[in-house]
Amino acid sequence: MAQPAGRGSGDLRALASPVEERPLLARWPVLERTGWAALGLFPTPVQAAPELAEVIAPGTQGELWLKRDDLSHPLYGGNKVRTLEVLLGAARQRGCTRVYSTGAFGSNHAVAALIHGERLGLGGGVVLYPQPWSDAAQENLEWVLSLEPHVVSLPHWSALPLGIAYAKRWERQRGGTPEVMVPGGATPLGALAYVSAGLELAQQVASGECPAPRRIIVGVGSCCTSAGLLVGLHLATRLGIGFVGAGPELHSVRVTPWPVTAPWRILDLAVRASQLLAALCSEPGLVCSRDELARKFRVETAFFGTGYGEPTATGASAMELWRQASSDMTLDTTYSAKSAACVVRYLRAGAPGPTLYWATKSSSAVPCLSPVALEAPRRMQRWLRSARSKHTRP
Repeated sequence: MAQPAGRGSGDLRALASPVEERPLLARWPVLERTGWAALGLFPTPVQAAPELAEVIAPGTQGELWLKRDDLSHPLYGGNKVRTLEVLLGAARQRGCTRVYSTGAFGSNHAVAALIHGERLGLGGGVVLYPQPWSDAAQENLEWVLSLEPHVVSLPHWSALPLGIAYAKRWERQRGGTPEVMVPGGATPLGALAYVSAGLELAQQVASGECPAPRRIIVGVGSCCTSAGLLVGLHLATRLGIGFVGAGPELHSVRVTPWPVTAPWRILDLAVRASQLLAALCSEPGLVCSRDELARKFRVETAFFGTGYGEPTATGASAMELWRQASSDMTLDTTYSAKSAACVVRYLRAGAPGPTLYWATKSSSAVPCLSPVALEAPRRMQRWLRSARSKHTRP
């Protein structure tokens, strides 16, 4: 079997920009006491996308920009790297021995947590439940299994509390100290990473790397990225960094069902993240109210389709447009194709720009893996066998 990413790739394992360069830590160094770890390469690029815009809607070449969080690390990038810098760093600081991620079989968060947790010397574990098949989901599950974590396989998402309890007991019986992350790391502490990302974009606008966007489009699943961005963009506007006037609108494209991605839930996490930031920095003025955050926020529901992980016609069309433009950005049917479809709608509707698309799906190459189904729990074996029998992989 080929070496999975994170093993036998010493130079890549060491790649990370200094943690003190994160905009949130540069402005409030006291936050380093949370244990924030340097895992990613930041700031991620912001790029004009005239060719892609022209393919989508002729005559809109200057209206589309990309924030390339898909390039946050060559081992495995995407939006999860930012959150893991905070959560894995805090777990290491507390003396945890094994960190479990939770989610669906094809969880991007699970892959990222295993790869980057190993870089910090943390043992890996996953608590996962079935989801509709997709090529990306199968690749992710095979990648997870190749990294040989402690696997807890559940019959359904509703069994997650029992799975978490079992995982904690398993590690404690072996003398370890477990940490179990909620799906997507969606906690106020985890959201601080995207508060920093919002400030990062504002600094790039201020330095002339890109114009101030009228709207930012991003996928929303576990809510952590959207909640943090809301706070970061609002604070940047309040502090006069990059944005003038009311600042950009955040359009979060739903890929998981209500109530997970209900606006009130995202706003609640954003408010709690701002409260945590204010408490850690001893600056009460950093607290953001629900009303002021809601003014520049919208959850886009039209691209969800029939369910989580289920492909959509508009998503497939967006993937084809990205392919026609020879984009090096990876799209998948579960997350990024649906958010990209929202970009297509706004550009074709002639909405005033610029529009910035925040890329969250890792564009790192998936390693060539041998079949690992026999090493998986039976439920995962059945899921993988069923997928292979119903779908032809290239």
